[in-house]
Amino acid sequence: MSNRYLTAVLAEAEHIAKNHDQVARSTESPTHEYLRYAVLRLLEGQSEAVAERFPQVDDVTVGYGRDKSMFDSWGSDVEWWDTDSPREECTRFRLFYPDDRTTVPRVIIDVMTALGAWRVWDEDAAACGSYDHRERREVHYLWPDGHPVEKLLQECFQHADGTVAPDGGQTGDIRDRMVVAEQAAQQDALEPRTRRAVDEPMNVSLLAKGGRYEVASASGNRYDVDIIGKSCTCPDWQQRTPEGGCKHMRRVDYEVK
Repeated sequence: MSNRYLTAVLAEAEHIAKNHDQVARSTESPTHEYLRYAVLRLLEGQSEAVAERFPQVDDVTVGYGRDKSMFDSWGSDVEWWDTDSPREECTRFRLFYPDDRTTVPRVIIDVMTALGAWRVWDEDAAACGSYDHRERREVHYLWPDGHPVEKLLQECFQHADGTVAPDGGQTGDIRDRMVVAEQAAQQDALEPRTRRAVDEPMNVSLLAKGGRYEVASASGNRYDVDIIGKSCTCPDWQQRTPEGGCKHMRRVDYEVK
């Protein structure tokens, strides 16, 4: 059962990354953010990737946030942390459901189990003091940053036509993927721009979430590369627009992937 729900979470997270990447532009952990948002969409019945195959429970609401941040905001108002102290590197999911259910809905349990989260609190929602959710119940799960399921999502990206970059942007396969340090003997056979992209000293820095980078060359020149828009401010790209990108675009692609 867990495999089915893990597949659903990953499919929805991959869909979000490709079509709603703005949800992760303000975070340093985009993969974690895509998965958190995927859980919300799945359980609230908003999934675009797996909605037809996914069982739903009416009136389920999902909230989430950093556990320590919640504690800093509400530590004096609620008693959640008497059961489980705040975790610095964890997301706390707050899941609300109708109180006519005597147990936590199975779909919630299955999704959170597939994600690798563990249950820490369950009670009447009105008793928590922070939200006015009368006639509802609330269950909490914790999920740590860097959980192995994040690596599974990265693997999904790597096998897609458009790979999601670590900053939430998307990159196309704009250069020969055989370029790696261990294959130095093969580099002579590479297209000249690709060879220069690998051989020449360059520093790549993130300019903005969503695929914009600055490339500083050994000559001291600096150019802006936009992975999404597939452009570079260098003369080679502006004047010739070579197929496969200029050496700066290829270098960013290499660094990102």
